[in-house]
Amino acid sequence: MSSYHSHHIRSEKYEIQIPKPSSALVYGGLLTFIGGVILLIAFASPYWLASFEDTRTETAFNNMGLWEYCFDDYRHPNYQFDKLFTGCHYVYSKEYHIIREWLLPGWMLAVQTFFTLAFMASLGTQILLAALVVRWPLGIVIQNEWILTFISCLGNATAAFMILLSVAIFGANFDRRDWLQYPNYNYLSWSYAFAVGTMFVHGLAAIALYVESKEAKERTIEGEGHLALQMHPTGPGSTVGGMSNPGSEAQHYM
Repeated sequence: MSSYHSHHIRSEKYEIQIPKPSSALVYGGLLTFIGGVILLIAFASPYWLASFEDTRTETAFNNMGLWEYCFDDYRHPNYQFDKLFTGCHYVYSKEYHIIREWLLPGWMLAVQTFFTLAFMASLGTQILLAALVVRWPLGIVIQNEWILTFISCLGNATAAFMILLSVAIFGANFDRRDWLQYPNYNYLSWSYAFAVGTMFVHGLAAIALYVESKEAKERTIEGEGHLALQMHPTGPGSTVGGMSNPGSEAQHYM
């Protein structure tokens, strides 16, 4: 009985209040999640480039994205057989096997690579921020909050930089005449706009999380200072973990 009550009292005295996530951390996580949703839409949708409706009969090109091209009775001039490409197909499908090298020049492969890396960085950062917000696992989060927050900042910054490379390369090359025919009839469409938008959202999230990581580091240093004072008190009548300091009591009775 005595041991049970002693354990119960000590557990009450050492009860820890779990600190809630700061508003800046929650806002940074929300921005990252919104940016991730926009990034996913731009990643999957086939509207990075589109042809004006009144010129599609002449160009035989409708629209395209990172992974899908849509044609309407398109005849490739360099293909020796009389084959028409119609409909929307995955760029790595068998349908586009014979013209894939033309559809995916080196710069387009670079766009796919950088945007895929951005998607992976954003997804990983979202998972990390979710753990920070829900405080799980608790011990790791409490002890390393500022480090994990700074890693989240780097994840968002990396995603924003990779997206910047993607939209810059695509924007500089989409009207090349050695790629799609009649480039003057094509225009950057809404999927490309989403890609640009998510770049700014991830950039804002990186800034918010950077500021929060600095504040979390200061809170950690202050918390360690308070803990040190509690573990090594000075002066008569001071306590250590709720128990009297025997040295101070001895001096008091002397």
